[in-house]
Amino acid sequence: MLRCGGYTRAMNRLFRDAAGPNLAPGGSVVCVGAFDGVHLGHRALLARVRERATALALTPLAITFEPIPREFFAHGKPVPRLTAAREKLALLLDAGASRLLSLRFAETLAAMSAESFIDDILVARSGVRELWVGADFRFGHARRGDVDMLREFGARRGFSVEVMPDVRVDGARVSSSAIRAQLAAGEFDAAAAQLGRRFSIGGHVVRGQQLGRQLGYPTANIRLGRRTSPVAGIFAVRVRGVEARAMPAVASLGVRPTVGGGGEPLLEAHLFDFDGDLYGRRIEVEFVAKLRDELKFSDLDAMVRQIDLDAEQARDRLRADENRNDDTYFKPSRASQARA
Repeated sequence: MLRCGGYTRAMNRLFRDAAGPNLAPGGSVVCVGAFDGVHLGHRALLARVRERATALALTPLAITFEPIPREFFAHGKPVPRLTAAREKLALLLDAGASRLLSLRFAETLAAMSAESFIDDILVARSGVRELWVGADFRFGHARRGDVDMLREFGARRGFSVEVMPDVRVDGARVSSSAIRAQLAAGEFDAAAAQLGRRFSIGGHVVRGQQLGRQLGYPTANIRLGRRTSPVAGIFAVRVRGVEARAMPAVASLGVRPTVGGGGEPLLEAHLFDFDGDLYGRRIEVEFVAKLRDELKFSDLDAMVRQIDLDAEQARDRLRADENRNDDTYFKPSRASQARA
């Protein structure tokens, strides 16, 4: 089973290999993309695919890549991501894909010609009858494939090609790169408006140095592993997965320079007015506002004084967010589709 972020999906809906039997012998409606974040634009595309598949009595199928191509071509350099791989796959399945083909993006796939991608992946593996892509979709070795090539091949291979209109929020095109930039700039409300939810990082709580407890600020710690976060610093957050309601907290995401963190990024969340054992539990840390950058202090006393201020400021920011009673960032009506 695939368990991630509260989602549970049968693994027989997820496939990883480019070669193999046809995943939709009766035909499919397909969309293709990296889908980092599964934001409002992605969800609109998946909804369109599901709608068309229902109308045509075909299978809705999404094709994605892990690692995402940006990571592969970065040659080991850190690439910030909105969602970890398992989170992305769970979100795609939840958004309505009956089949999900998550291709391993490595040398073989990077070297595959555009023509082979059409014949081997779209036709033979996916059984495509109708394909939905963005206007700027490129694929295949050296990005030779485009919408015109897809339409040319589709006319011969028996599938049609449709271009998905951009999804816009307040006039701005929704995109993963825009959301990453907004988060890096501390514009969490703007990012939430395009994501359709608050940016969050989930994981299982692990044991740390226990220093926070000694200082009066016990934390629930999540290791990022191979994931690179688009944000770093000190934040006002809410934590889900502990109680029925999301719990207010202050969090740090960084390398803890004052206490010799060793360079491995760690997400540490101090839950206000909570005293319990969370080790091993999966939680979701939802980012509401950035308070400051990470600092190196001269001693622990100076660090605690700043943590006191951070906690007070986080409480204030979270109260203000609740009192605003504004859910417009998460209303579909904020997103309008307009053809480029």
